[in-house]
Amino acid sequence: MNALWWLALPILLLPVWWHRRKRVQNKAAPMATARFLPRTEPRQTRVWLWRDPLLLLVRCLLLAVLIGWLADPVYPFRGDTVVVTEGADPAWALREAAQAGLANAERVTLPAEQALGWVHTHEREWQRDARLLVLGDVPMPAAQPAFGRPVEVRTQAAAPVKVERHVYIASERAAEWRRMFAAQVGPEKIIVDDTPDAATTLIVWDRAETPPASLRASLWWVTQPSAFPELAKARTLSGMRYADSARGRLWHHADWPPRDPEAARALLDDWQQLHIKPRPYTMSSQAFAADKDANAPAPGGALRGILLAILAALFVLERTLTHARRR
Repeated sequence: MNALWWLALPILLLPVWWHRRKRVQNKAAPMATARFLPRTEPRQTRVWLWRDPLLLLVRCLLLAVLIGWLADPVYPFRGDTVVVTEGADPAWALREAAQAGLANAERVTLPAEQALGWVHTHEREWQRDARLLVLGDVPMPAAQPAFGRPVEVRTQAAAPVKVERHVYIASERAAEWRRMFAAQVGPEKIIVDDTPDAATTLIVWDRAETPPASLRASLWWVTQPSAFPELAKARTLSGMRYADSARGRLWHHADWPPRDPEAARALLDDWQQLHIKPRPYTMSSQAFAADKDANAPAPGGALRGILLAILAALFVLERTLTHARRR
């Protein structure tokens, strides 16, 4: 849709018309003997005049650059490119690029979750015969990506990042909760703290009394809903009630603490999927052929910033010339 702004180029005729507008010129000259001549009305003619040609040029350029900035032109300036995700093994990336014949290609480093989206958004910036290779731990997208040009993706799963989750348990049945958290395996380590602090992300409140107002965490597991008035009108999803409060998000289930391994695993999975974020899976290496139906989104071309700078300079120059003409 941005390309439709080029249809506004006829607007350049407006400053031309403004600078060449008709002026009334009186062809009359006083003469001493005019009193002896018959009285006649003075004749008036209308002529075209060029006025301030430099200001006219600046205004036309200002409108042309403005239309170009709105149209967001994209010049295909990129050649062969290798997009490497952050955290990828440098030796492996260098070896894969050399194997693909792109050892001397341009390198672009991006976060893993943005690599495919960035390629799709900027694919109009590559020349027609340019080759494009994506390397690294690329997470599997929700839908099969489609590109308007051939794109090859080679992936290598990175080592999982070790993460610590701090939990505080306020309960007379703390041993039951601790057994559930001890069963957690994987890169995430759950640490049960004796006292809550700023690092606490989860509070298990298994008491009837209301917690102190100063006690806060991003997530609460509540076994006694009477301690939190916000749960009175909470929504329900798969038997779990949830609500937001000034202390953090509240979860409540009538069957807590979990009484069997399946329920404990389901609760830990819900915590991971619904509150933290799903663990990404590395997509398989594959090559995407050009899809003629894949329309790249309107990009923010590399020329857009340059045109904006030129537009600001022309605006300042136009205001300066206009002020000088009035003086």
